[in-house]
Amino acid sequence: MRHLIDLLDQDVEAAYAAAGLTWRPRYTPVLRALMATGPASIRWLSRHIGISHSAVSQTVSQMVKDGLVELRPGDDARERIVVLTGRTEKMIPALQRQWAATNAAAAQLDAELSAPLSRIVGEAIDALTHRPFGERIQQQAQALAATSQS
Repeated sequence: MRHLIDLLDQDVEAAYAAAGLTWRPRYTPVLRALMATGPASIRWLSRHIGISHSAVSQTVSQMVKDGLVELRPGDDARERIVVLTGRTEKMIPALQRQWAATNAAAAQLDAELSAPLSRIVGEAIDALTHRPFGERIQQQAQALAATSQS
């Protein structure tokens, strides 16, 4: 799975570069959330996107270094609000064109597979949401331990 993600991500990132965009695929969920709601806290982004607070914080830190977002103080000293920079706002039309091309390429890939990758990934996410992989591993380890003791 990691190899597949690496293949997809590096080609998507290369497509951004070929289009003259300094952009990483991992930035996209943050941008899409900010486009939908405007400035938001890292905590809110984490819940909205569905990834850990730490992962969002790391992504936002890299986006700050790249001049794509700014951090402003929130209601209390610990809260930071993520705000798009003018540079990023100007990039949005080009990014949207790139997203459309990426989605079309994904649909083309799906058509070449025995089962659409998008459907299989969605099913896997749903299954793991209902019963996490760690729980499955633990259950199998216990079953193997019980079998070896018999």
